Amino acid sequence: MLPQSAPACAPAALATPPGARQRVRRHSVPSCRPLSCPAPPHQVSSLSLVSHRAQQRATRAAFFIPGFVIATWAPIVPFAKLRAGLDDAQLGLVLLCLGLGSLGAMPLAGALAARQGCRRVMLASALLMLALLPLLAIVPDAWLLGGVLLLIGAAMGAMDCTMNIQAVVVEREAGRPMMSGFHAFYSIGSLAGAVLVTLLLGIGVPVLAATLAVSALVLLLTALSASAWRAERAAGGAVFALPRGVVLGIGLVCFVSFLAEGAMLDWSAVFLHEVKGIDLASAGWAFVVFNLAMTAMRLAGDAVVARLGRVATVLGGGLVGAGGLTLAMLAPDLGTGLAGYALLGIGCANIVPVMFTLAGAQTRMPEHLAIPAVTTMGYGGVLAGPALIGFIAQASSLGVALLLVALALALASGLGSRIGRRSR
Repeated sequence: MLPQSAPACAPAALATPPGARQRVRRHSVPSCRPLSCPAPPHQVSSLSLVSHRAQQRATRAAFFIPGFVIATWAPIVPFAKLRAGLDDAQLGLVLLCLGLGSLGAMPLAGALAARQGCRRVMLASALLMLALLPLLAIVPDAWLLGGVLLLIGAAMGAMDCTMNIQAVVVEREAGRPMMSGFHAFYSIGSLAGAVLVTLLLGIGVPVLAATLAVSALVLLLTALSASAWRAERAAGGAVFALPRGVVLGIGLVCFVSFLAEGAMLDWSAVFLHEVKGIDLASAGWAFVVFNLAMTAMRLAGDAVVARLGRVATVLGGGLVGAGGLTLAMLAPDLGTGLAGYALLGIGCANIVPVMFTLAGAQTRMPEHLAIPAVTTMGYGGVLAGPALIGFIAQASSLGVALLLVALALALASGLGSRIGRRSR
């Protein structure tokens, strides 16, 4: 976590017969701006056959799939390292391929979704992931392993952007907050994938058989969901654009929020062990508590956003998260520290989902450019953040570095709430 573009509208060049605008309004077919580029009659009638509820379920499945796949990789890393004969430094370089593949694909995913429709891009991404996953169990050297991870990362990056395009449209049509619930299913997928593969390996199932089982489940879930993924296309446009205006601000908020998540993944156990003197067997509970708290809060997040509003959710979440991380850094014992990590998970849970909703609502950039830009900036926080923390820790201390993350989270929540207030 990973942790996880724009709805496509019908080409403007297509003629719209009399009455088509009324049909678009009645069936709430999304566009880059509602009603600004109405879909032709054949698209309206085909979309009307798919219920909004089915699209909501299919969107949750879309978020579940990449979380499920990436979590499968974590338990088999030691097997891949041994098979390829890698030392720690070589493994670090190979693992970098996963992130590079994602970052390379994200800016292109929005343009592909605009031209081909979300369904085609998401279907291709899911099929590529499930086809490549078993190769991780058999590739014999570092070059092949890095190549497979690069392609899986690209598929995940494309899926990540496009599923958020789908989510923005489905949430808009529903007329109520849904983004937090969608993002929760990525976390649920991660938990399910890690537990399933760990259990299979624990009872002696070969690594290849375990990955094939995961691929079969992903194929089944894709087959059940793909028909309800959005198929509309947009008029052609730029393939990639740098974030600007409000989109840049949204991206910065996501960068900091993902940086905090990356800090928990890579540094929480290290901090507990090296700074607080907690034994290694117990230090791993920090990330577990953080992840469970975040997942639970995202499941409740749509109700929270509906009740409190986007502005209060972002500002309150950032302040709670910053306070939780500060508590974890200053805690005198493990129990208090874990409470701080739980507060951080609760606080961070709904910031990114609200930011994606705002990215879909802004008018500064087309959604098929804005959402990939926001996703890329956010993912950059996951990749660059832990390294940045390491440099600061080397110059001062790990505690100081993590307290600076808490400060950045509080400031980012202020920026996010201001963006939400202006969009309202």
